[in-house]
Amino acid sequence: MLEREIEKYLIRRVEALGGKAYKFVSPGRAGVADRIVCLPNGQTWFVEVKTEGGRLSALQKVFAEDMIRMNQRYVVVWNKEQIDASFGSV
Repeated sequence: MLEREIEKYLIRRVEALGGKAYKFVSPGRAGVADRIVCLPNGQTWFVEVKTEGGRLSALQKVFAEDMIRMNQRYVVVWNKEQIDASFGSV
């Protein structure tokens, strides 16, 4: 499955929950997550989307570590099932 298909599924799933999945671009800051997901219950997630077998770059790993260190909600999803698992019980 292509990354854009996984990302489209993420957007649909989040919108079905009443939330928004904003495309995140940070000029001058490589490695940031692909999407910021805002849910109606006040939760905010940083979501990196990858294809099956995809790997995080070194800068993406630094971003992930920063988010985890700051107690932010961060997830990497490689398929629809992981999206459902991450956002199914929110």
